[in-house]
Amino acid sequence: MTDPETLSVTIVDGYVDEPAHFGVPPYISTYPRYAAGALVDAGVPRERITYHTIDRLRDEPDYWRDVDEADLLLYLGGMTVPGKYVGGTPAEPDEVRKLAWTANGTSLMGGPVKFGVGDENAGATETERQDLDFDFVAKGDVEAAVHDLVESGLEGFNNRMRDIEEVSRWAREGAFVVEQHPNHPDHLIAELETSRGCAYRCSFCTEPLYGNPEFRPPPTVVGEVDALSDYGVKHFRLGRQADILAYGGDGEAPNPDALRQLYGGIREVAPDLETLHLDNMNPITIVEWPEQSREGIRIIAEHNTPGDTAAFGLESADPVVQEENNLNVTAEECFEAVKIVNEEAGWRPGEDPGDGPSVGRDTPNRLPKLLPGINLLHGLKGEREETYERNREFLQRVYDEGYMLRRINIRQVMAFDGTDMSDTGAEIANDHKQLFKRYKKRVREEIDNPMLERVAPLGTVLPDVHLEYHQDGKTFGRQLGTYPLLVGIPGERELGRTIDVAVVDHGYRSVTGVPHPLDLNAASMDELTAIPGIGDSTAGDIVVDRPYETLSDADFGSEVDLSRLATVRPLERAD
Repeated sequence: MTDPETLSVTIVDGYVDEPAHFGVPPYISTYPRYAAGALVDAGVPRERITYHTIDRLRDEPDYWRDVDEADLLLYLGGMTVPGKYVGGTPAEPDEVRKLAWTANGTSLMGGPVKFGVGDENAGATETERQDLDFDFVAKGDVEAAVHDLVESGLEGFNNRMRDIEEVSRWAREGAFVVEQHPNHPDHLIAELETSRGCAYRCSFCTEPLYGNPEFRPPPTVVGEVDALSDYGVKHFRLGRQADILAYGGDGEAPNPDALRQLYGGIREVAPDLETLHLDNMNPITIVEWPEQSREGIRIIAEHNTPGDTAAFGLESADPVVQEENNLNVTAEECFEAVKIVNEEAGWRPGEDPGDGPSVGRDTPNRLPKLLPGINLLHGLKGEREETYERNREFLQRVYDEGYMLRRINIRQVMAFDGTDMSDTGAEIANDHKQLFKRYKKRVREEIDNPMLERVAPLGTVLPDVHLEYHQDGKTFGRQLGTYPLLVGIPGERELGRTIDVAVVDHGYRSVTGVPHPLDLNAASMDELTAIPGIGDSTAGDIVVDRPYETLSDADFGSEVDLSRLATVRPLERAD
């Protein structure tokens, strides 16, 4: 029988992405943290638990030694939604097999791989031992499996789901592994679970496979934030739930008191946090319980940080598709929910929250506190050509009536074992391939671009943009948070740093920015010409006439409206 106190364990994070759970860097999912807590609870000392991301193993091959020498290898991975990632690359099937072949100790695989969701997703389809060579595959909760496996002396476990008491204990005890993440501490955002499961049964989604919603009491989530904060985490996302408004209630109706305890408690134990965002919010909840929802939304906007997004799963504005796929919200209901979130949370820091959305006003230069995002899914049963036009008309109506959307997510369905979808989605997506491309391009041009100008007008300041990569002579970066804006900055700057940026131009889903405040005595030609109204000639004159002592000393020309673009104020005096 293996003694837990002498056991060495290596956890490899191949990354996860689920409808209500992010885990690709800069996010760290709950899986490695809860698994580490379960190991500690089973008697394994913290100092004998090693955590690596799959990217670290790729970049630093010496770390494969930890896989080879561990008494127990735990692999975590699986993607149940399609995505494109900048911060990390999910594990490929061959890499997962290599982990199993390299491990000389006992090997266990777990996470969303149990749903079996496609060859491109880290071997998730083939979870049988003979195909991936793992000794064990957790078909229930992997954290429960690893706990019971250690307690059994590495002999085996029964597939089961962990309970609220266990996950609350393991969440605190496993917080220490964040210190081993390559992004720690500055560029890491911890995904927080408030519940699992869903009261609704949309045809394509894996979240109902967890059953009906089961909520963690506010003190347990607050305790997890407290522990993570002690280990240097300052960025948090309440993303692991189907509907944040239903938190602490019966699974459908809002419970504002629970939200107040949750958000107020988080702010109390982590007063210096830098990001507090959420993800999923069900629009049908807002429509059916408007007053409680308004109160809950106000509580969230009072405590969160700017740029937050409440993802709405409209999926389709076509009533035929809605009926055939058990979708729970109509286009009209979703529009009403968009309106309510704009009214209660569409204000910017420094404004009066009672003034409603800040469209067309002279407002402070930050992103709104909380805006809805719209998820549209194609390839669902019943889809027809008219579906595309109905979706576009819905988005156009939101814009025309003066409301804001933080994000429009257009994607194609993935079919999962255990859901009502079969190969139908792939067939429909293939039949409508050209139609989908034309429709998506039109939405980007006619809706996304003007909507982004409304959400982030010229001069909007985006603090702490993390510089991630170079492309075409520009540096691209993002803030930490839910669906952050991609920002392109003229010139190639040092990667890994964070800078404040002011918006000077808009793309379809990204913006161009310059450093804020912009020092006229040091700004490059590219930075100056990025400012609306400043061409090459004016920029050249500004450079030639440097240095300046005051802003009024510079001749910007009559086309530059600095009242809208405060990025060059205050002017930093030259040495």
